[in-house]
Amino acid sequence: MTLFGTAGIRGPVAETVTPSLAMAVGRAVARDAEGATVVLGYDGRETSETLAAAMAAGLSAGGAAVRRLGRVPTPTLAYASRGQRGVMITASHNPPADNGIKLFCDGVEYDRDAERAIETGVETARESAWDRWGTIERADAMGEYLADVAAYVGERFEGLRAEEGRPLDGLSIAVDCGTGVGGEATPQVLGRLGADVTALNANVDGHFPARESKPTPETLTDLAAFLEEGTDDLGLAHDGDADRLVVLGPDGTVVHEDTVLAVVAAHYVEESTASDPVVVTTPNASARIDERVRAAGGRVERVRLGALHEGIARVEEAASNGTAGSASETAVVFAAEPWKHIHPAFGGWIDGVVSAAMVAGLVAAAGDVETLRDPITERPYRKVSVTCPDDRKEAVMAKLDSDLPERFPEGTVETDYGVRIELPDASWLLVRPSGTEPYVRLYAESDEVETLVAVATSVIEAAVEESSDEKPSR
Repeated sequence: MTLFGTAGIRGPVAETVTPSLAMAVGRAVARDAEGATVVLGYDGRETSETLAAAMAAGLSAGGAAVRRLGRVPTPTLAYASRGQRGVMITASHNPPADNGIKLFCDGVEYDRDAERAIETGVETARESAWDRWGTIERADAMGEYLADVAAYVGERFEGLRAEEGRPLDGLSIAVDCGTGVGGEATPQVLGRLGADVTALNANVDGHFPARESKPTPETLTDLAAFLEEGTDDLGLAHDGDADRLVVLGPDGTVVHEDTVLAVVAAHYVEESTASDPVVVTTPNASARIDERVRAAGGRVERVRLGALHEGIARVEEAASNGTAGSASETAVVFAAEPWKHIHPAFGGWIDGVVSAAMVAGLVAAAGDVETLRDPITERPYRKVSVTCPDDRKEAVMAKLDSDLPERFPEGTVETDYGVRIELPDASWLLVRPSGTEPYVRLYAESDEVETLVAVATSVIEAAVEESSDEKPSR
C-alpha cells in the first residue's frame, strides 16, 4: 500500500482521504508511537473538522493521548508537536474538494521509513483493548506560537528602528491570506512587530472563494492590483495552511521564489557563528542561491523535492560522523525549496509565518524590496516537458547520466536526484522524470537560456528515441 506522496497523504475526500482512512491512520500512528501524546490540528477546509474527529477517534482507539488544538496553521501544529507526535489535517494548496494528512514527530515531518511503517500499520492496526484506549482533550498552542515567532524575528532585527521601538515600525504590508488559516497568524505577528498591516481575504473559508488556495502570479492579481494602486512597501501571500509564502514588491510584481530563497539564505549564513554554515535546498532551485551562499561564506547541499527534513538530517549525521566538518563547526542555518522554508534556529518544520516576518524584517533593514534583491543575479528561466513513456524513463535517465555530462564537459554534475549540471557562468540545467505524467522535465536557467534548452532538449530527445529501439527485457 502506498499512501504518502512528497507532502503527506493528499487526495479527494470522496475517494481517498475519507473518515475511515483517517481513523485507520490514527490507529497506526498511535500503535507506532506506543501510546504517546499526539497533538492534532486541522485547516479551514469544509471537511477538515470531520476528518480531525475521525483521526482523534482512531488515535484514541490505538491508545494515544490526543490533544486537540482545533483550527490552526500547519506551522502551529508542527511547533506544538515538539517532544511528541503531531497530526495535521490539511491539503495545503490543493483544491477545496481535497484534503490530506501530514504527520510530525518532535517538530519534524515523518521521513520515508516512518511513513512506510504507517502504511504497513494501516493494513494491520487494530484498536487497543477497551481499557487501554487513550484520552482526548482540548489544548491551545496558538498564543504561545505567535509570541515565539514575534520574539524570534524581533531578536534578529532588534535595534533596527530603535527610535520607533519595534523593528517593523513604519513598514506598510499587505497580506493576502487567501481565506486560509494564515489569516489568524501572519497579520497578528507582523502587527506585534510594529508593521502597519492590511489583511486581505483574512476570513477563513474552506471554499476558497477569493482565489485558488495556491498563491501564484496568476491567482494573486487582486493583491497585485491593490499594491500597484496603493502605497504599501511589501506584499505577502499564503496558501491555505500557511506553510507557503509568496513575496510581492510594492508595484505588485511577484519576486521570484528563488530570489527570496537566496536573500534569506544569505542572511542566515552571514549571521551564523558556525565555521561551516550549510543551506539545504532542492535540485530545481536556482544557482543564484549557490552564488549568494558562497559569497556569504557558506555552502549548499541538495536533497530530493519534499524532503528538506531528510537533507537536514543527512548534513547533521555527516557532521556527527566527522565526514563533513564536526558537529560544532557545521550547522544547517536554512533549508528551503521554492515557496517553502525551514528556519532551523526556530524549528525543523516548514513555516510560512516565520518566513513572512523574516522577509519583512529584511525589507525593513534594506530600506525597500529592490535594494534587498539588488545583489541577486536573476537569469532567464525555462521549464520544458519532453514526452517519454513511463516504461522508458529508467533507461532514458540512465543514458542521460552519461550523455548530458559529455555534452557539457565543463559543468559540475550531480546525479542524486536526476541530472543537474551547473556551468562555470552559473547557468544550470536539471533533467528529471515526472512522477505523475509521461514526461522527462527539463529546467534551465541562463543568460542564453534558449540555446541551453535547445541543446539539452536535443540530447534528451535522442535518449528517448534510442530507448524506443531497445528490445524489452524478458
